Amino acid sequence: MHRHFDEELKQLKGELERMAALAQSAITEAAAALRNRDGAAAQRVIDSDVRMDSLELVIDDKCLDLIALHQPMARDLRFITTAIKLNAELERIGDLAVDVAQRALELAGKPELKPLVDIPKLADIAVRMTGQAIEAFLKSDVALAKKVILSDSEADELKRAVERELIHDYMMKDGATADRAVPLLLTARHLERVCDHAVSMAEDIVYMVSAVVVRHHPEELQ
Repeated sequence: MHRHFDEELKQLKGELERMAALAQSAITEAAAALRNRDGAAAQRVIDSDVRMDSLELVIDDKCLDLIALHQPMARDLRFITTAIKLNAELERIGDLAVDVAQRALELAGKPELKPLVDIPKLADIAVRMTGQAIEAFLKSDVALAKKVILSDSEADELKRAVERELIHDYMMKDGATADRAVPLLLTARHLERVCDHAVSMAEDIVYMVSAVVVRHHPEELQ
């Protein structure tokens, strides 16, 4: 029975790893569609979201079955309940990728406002933090989870840099740029929210491994 439980946990890890890969791919592809003003690529990201929605349900069902059938205790129970939380966070990241793709659709038929520099960097950080969070979960790596949490300030600063540039250098100087600047502003906020979800995952992982609450307690990161 225990061997069967371990095999099911292994399958759960694999499915969460796949969920994270889909989320990372969606963010990468949505950001590329925005940068290239490629409406067709943006639509593919939107259409592909159904895969993440379906996988989310599969993972939730597996987690509930594991709890009901095996009645896990202590560390195993924390692992499964954390998997449920991470699954929801990853699905929301997929939704945010769709939001970015929708902004790309809005810009697809319009002239380029400016070459994008900080937004692609922010997308890269979002993908990296998501990947590191799921790796920390799979390896029960508290140090890596804390690294994800501490990376959030970098994402926040990039978002603020995008806002400063678009508002002060474009919209305030020429109101006619608003229809192209606003989708970029929203994109920066979508990507920063992805990073927030990665941080939430990392905080749950720290608790899963060490039973230490770091949410709202930055002193515990030391």
